[in-house]
Amino acid sequence: ILDCTKENIEQAKNRFFLEGSPEAILMIEFGTNDKVETQKIADNLVAELKKKGKGYAFPYLFGAEINKANELRKAGLGLLSNIPGDAKAVAVIEDTAVEVKDLSAYIREFDELMKQYNQTPVYYAHAGAGELHIRPILNLRTEEGLANLRKIAVDSAKLVKKYGGSLSGEHGDGRVRGEFIPLMIGEKNYALLKSIKETWDKDNIFNKGKITEAPAMDKYLRDRELVEIPEIKTTLSFAKEKGFLRAVEKCNGSGDCRKILGGMMCPSYMATKNEQDTTRARANILREYLNSSYQSLDNQAKLDAKAVYETLDLCLSCKGCKSECPSNVDMAALKSEFLHQYYQKNRVPLHVLLTANIGRLNKIGSIFPKISNFFFTNKLFSAPLKKFLHIHNERSMPLFSKITLKNWYKKNKANLLPNAQNTKGKVYLFADEFTNYNESELGIQLIQVLTKLGYEVEIPTHVESGRAFISKGLLTEAKQLAEKNIQLLKNLISEKTPLIGIEPSAILTFRDEYKRLVNEENVVFAEEIAKNTFTVEEFFAKEIAKGNIEFSGEIKEEIRINVHVHCHQKVLSAPEHTVKMLSLLPFAKITLIPSGCCGMAGSFGYEENHYKVSQQIGELVLFPHIRKTADNELIVAAGTSCRHQIADGTSRNALHPISVLHKYLC
Repeated sequence: ILDCTKENIEQAKNRFFLEGSPEAILMIEFGTNDKVETQKIADNLVAELKKKGKGYAFPYLFGAEINKANELRKAGLGLLSNIPGDAKAVAVIEDTAVEVKDLSAYIREFDELMKQYNQTPVYYAHAGAGELHIRPILNLRTEEGLANLRKIAVDSAKLVKKYGGSLSGEHGDGRVRGEFIPLMIGEKNYALLKSIKETWDKDNIFNKGKITEAPAMDKYLRDRELVEIPEIKTTLSFAKEKGFLRAVEKCNGSGDCRKILGGMMCPSYMATKNEQDTTRARANILREYLNSSYQSLDNQAKLDAKAVYETLDLCLSCKGCKSECPSNVDMAALKSEFLHQYYQKNRVPLHVLLTANIGRLNKIGSIFPKISNFFFTNKLFSAPLKKFLHIHNERSMPLFSKITLKNWYKKNKANLLPNAQNTKGKVYLFADEFTNYNESELGIQLIQVLTKLGYEVEIPTHVESGRAFISKGLLTEAKQLAEKNIQLLKNLISEKTPLIGIEPSAILTFRDEYKRLVNEENVVFAEEIAKNTFTVEEFFAKEIAKGNIEFSGEIKEEIRINVHVHCHQKVLSAPEHTVKMLSLLPFAKITLIPSGCCGMAGSFGYEENHYKVSQQIGELVLFPHIRKTADNELIVAAGTSCRHQIADGTSRNALHPISVLHKYLC
């Protein structure tokens, strides 16, 4: 479990208290009404443990730190799905419990039993209650793994019986443990259970075969017939997961994606409360389809099922699952690959094709921005245009800037060098396809702020990020753009000359999808660029921490700022960076809105068939919070679509953090 936390975006933060590489952690919680008294009790325990030579590190956690440690423990089940390959920690004997006084002897004997099967099982959870969740690591796609599954189940049941324990210490019996109920409670008591069942459920309707007359625990295993893994050729690389199907099977069904509120995952489920809209349901249908399609195909599974397409439809590709799912199921990547392969067999809808080509369309529209904006804002023309593009009529079209960022930069490049005595280094600015054409003023403001602070800013030669192509599943085009950007930037980007970007979903593509997209020979370059690529907020936070950026302006009257953070920032970066950036202003009082996805997710919220769900998602936390804010408070958000949703959804305009800094620094 602890090894699995290292690669988990969320849990890597929660292992902050670990020292060295422990083989086990014992967490003991004390509480009194006085912190000093509580610490004294803990001190006494630590002294006793040290005296007995138990343990080597004794970190004390207080307040919110306790919650983080508990989250690390709770994530244990899901984290185990991150073990690479087909051998997984199997839930076959995980609920055994004995009296606390017998726990040590029981585990010692259990360890000896596991050695017979060459097992180093996983242990976690409730030692204080005499119950350790135990999971052997088995490959159920092999005959040996299947055989050991049954043998371990039988031997463990007998061992628990020997200690007078329970096979179901925390949860219920069922398909896994029903077979062993006669052994655990004796044939006489089992006969009584059967009698009660037959009396009250004569037709055997309720929970058939779960408690009485249960079939063998290994009779209906999902993977029993699938000994060979179907080969699935993908455009995105799933090498780290050892293939597309294994990436899907990281989902263990724990249901963390069924949160009603709080965090990000899964926004569409939070809105609809429909199981079909959970990350779990999407993974399940992919797994079922791949496994069943393989049975009738010649070692090459196909991803072209209409039912899967419909189930994935409400996935916003927000990436919340990549972070908050303990198993790190990256449904955004899985959906993108599925759509790519689906469109090999099915026609790409015209509106999808046009949306994916937003960068090229923006380039055309920006040639005559006034004319383009007229057609976008005039109801006579915009209504049929929206209908043609499948954009909901309540949405306003993104408008074009008077001048593109790249053109402004070319005209003003000679005047953009910082004061020679104040120079702090050079940064490369990625002029993404949204900032460049639709929000060039943000790019201009950023360059002006950074120049004033002593940084040399250069816009290098590059192509668009390909974010829209990735989201819509047109991966051939996305791959071409990724390869080109890596070639153009690989000799420029370094620790001393980082790449920064304004639109989170575009700049973070370098950190995420590019490493999956590029050819094998370019992965090393993609990874090097990824290490030195930052959102604007990350860059400011990093430089502020180093002491390179300090506020030197005039202290103003207090301003209150409410911050909504883009989904991709929450997952691949951290909301704290935005707060740190704005904290540069000593008179700013900042509130981080506890919102998940705003509901826009790029083009998702614009689309006619997704508009209702988009608004429902916005109403979960974001909209109510904004409505409660005073008129003189600022609403701040990164991400073009985030600010668009706030403006359309609440009639409050949202500023970018750059605009706030520009106002007070320039």
